[in-house]
This record gives sequence, structure tokens and C-alpha cells, in this order.
Amino acid sequence: MPYYYKLGEIPHKRHTQFRKPDGGLYSEQLFSTEGFSNNYSLLYHINPPTLIIKTEKPVNLMPDIAEEKMLQHRSFEGFKVKPAKEFLESRVPVLVNNDVHIVLAAPQQGIKDYFYKNADADEMIFVHEGSGVLRTMYGELPFGYGDYLVIPRGTIYQVHFNDENNRLFIVESFSPIRPPQRYLSKYGQLLEHSPYCERDIRPPQNLQAQTERGDFMIKTKKRGILYNIHYAAHPFDVVGWDGFCYPFAFSIHDFEPITGRVHQPPPVHQTFEGNNFVVCSFVPRLFDYHPQSIPAPYNHSNIDSDELIYYVDGEFMSRKNVTRGMITLHPGGIPHGPHPGAVEKSIGAKETKELAVMVDTFHPLMITKQALEIENENYVMSWAE
Repeated sequence: MPYYYKLGEIPHKRHTQFRKPDGGLYSEQLFSTEGFSNNYSLLYHINPPTLIIKTEKPVNLMPDIAEEKMLQHRSFEGFKVKPAKEFLESRVPVLVNNDVHIVLAAPQQGIKDYFYKNADADEMIFVHEGSGVLRTMYGELPFGYGDYLVIPRGTIYQVHFNDENNRLFIVESFSPIRPPQRYLSKYGQLLEHSPYCERDIRPPQNLQAQTERGDFMIKTKKRGILYNIHYAAHPFDVVGWDGFCYPFAFSIHDFEPITGRVHQPPPVHQTFEGNNFVVCSFVPRLFDYHPQSIPAPYNHSNIDSDELIYYVDGEFMSRKNVTRGMITLHPGGIPHGPHPGAVEKSIGAKETKELAVMVDTFHPLMITKQALEIENENYVMSWAE
């Protein structure tokens, strides 16, 4: 994120002696993105974070691709993904490419007996249903309905839910997830025209260094393979840290919509970006105020991007038969727009209560076998009058 934060105890100067009450040295760890050339944090551990005592046979988690190439509007009923008891087992990849994986999950319980680290990708977990606490080596992040949890790759975490009713929309990015560059000053501050600011970003809190020694398993994903690696010290043994690289929470309800006299294009809704994709938030807002305005979006051609929308809640005046948790995919190469009758129906409307997350990718998405199991096959014909 574009601002500096610190939590717990840290030494006055980096890379200098920082001693425990018993006189021993704390173990400093540099946690960085893109080598040593981008944002980083420095963490101070009670024990070295390298104490591996055992490894297990790896497990292949690579998505099972059903269709690599296609040119057809698609729709998937996300809430048809069946709940699964365990957090990692609940994660179902549905649309993927080399830049990003789109994952749905309905976990009934969080992570208790192990820790998880995605060493492949940053994660953006959108909480559609449920609440709880994300516990990390940086501290804790309480979360609830409408929260984006942005977790840098390599972050060790556990997630704890308050009950069994949870629905998550997850974006795994193989590049850092960041605010759009046009929202930032040359020094990294979110500018006045940005639809959110640093006050809306919730950094970790309640850092409590764990001192236990024993056998702590960290399930670590790298290149689509899950490795069970056992360590001799609790991974949350951090007494303090500072820097610019850390997990954070941001609520979609804190996104301030940008409106105009006529219909505004999707970039005004942009919230985050990565290499070759963007994330947008569609939130309740006033419609256009030109006397001849048409609130419904105009037909547009996806020439060089795939457009994915995850529908959260509210009424969607441009679409028929929208359900909670539905995903629509409009691939690059063919135009799409409002369903028949939606344009005339929208005229005179003053506001919308819709809530949705959009992901536009600039390389085509592939469809997994799990996605075919929840597909609405009639969607492609839904523009017929």
C-alpha cells in the first residue's frame, strides 16, 4: 500500500542489533515484493523464520482446464458451489490465465491446525457472506460483509470465521495488487480525486508475538503445488514490524462512486490493479443527471479484454435474472450490452442499489471443469428479443 505503517517494537535503525530481554538477538526478516526493488517491510522474530524440521509429499493444485479457447458469453451460478468444511478444500478455481486465477469458496470453517502461505500470488479475498478474523504474522484483521482482504504473496495466515455460512470471491494475482497509478501522487499518496483514501484502509492490529516451540505446519503453495513444511517455531512470533508491504482490509462500502451528467465508463469504478488486469467496484450511486441521459450502459465491444462481473447484491437494471453470486463472462472479440428492454426501462431512474465486483483481464481467461458444473448454458441467448 502507498503509506508507511509500523506495529509493535522495532529498533531505532534497520539492520542493527535488536536484543531480547534475555540478551539474545531478535531475527530480522526482509519481506519484499519484486526483489529488492519495490515495497517491503522488516519483521523482527523471536526465532529465525527458517527452522524447518520436516517436509511432506507435495500435492498438485493446478486448475483442471476444460476450455482454453472460446468466444461466447458465459454465466456461472456461484452459489451452486457446494460448501466445504475446510478452507483450502473449499477453494474452487473457475476462470484462470497466466496473470490471475478467479476462485470461489464456501468454507464452513477456517484454518485451525495449520497455517497457509501462497508463495505464488497476492490474494484479494472479497467477503460476500460471513465474518471473522484474518490472523497473520503482521497481526489481525477483523472482517465482514463487503470487505476486500488484500494479502501479499508469502504472507503466512490463518482465517477464523464466526460461523459456517461463508461465501468468498477470491482473486489470485501473479503480480502485486495495488491501487491504480492514476490515483497516486508521485510520492505515493492517494490523491483527492481517488474514490478512496488512506483513512479507508484498515491495517493489521493487535500484534501478539507467539513464543511456542514445537511442530507448526505451513501449507505453502508454489507454482501450483502445495507443500506441507513443518517448522520448529510458531510463525506468528513477530514482536514488531514496519514498512509498506502488509495485508490490509478495505470495505466496498467505503468506495466513493464517481458520477457525471452522462453514463461514466467502467474505469471510474476501478479499485485495484495488477499486471494485465483491473478490479472495479460497482456500488450504490446516483444516476446521470443530464436531462436526456440514459442510465443503462451502452453496448460496447470487448476487443482486447475479457470482462468478468461477480454480482453481490441489489438490482441490476442492465441484466435479467441476476442471482447473488452469479458470474458473467463477456470475452474479448464480441460486443455486449444491456439485455432487451433494459435501456428504455432505465430512463428516468435516479439511482441504483447494485453491488458488484468486476475483473477485466487483458489476456483471455480459460474455463475450468468445475466452472462447467455451475454454468447457466442459456445465458448466451439471453439477448434474443
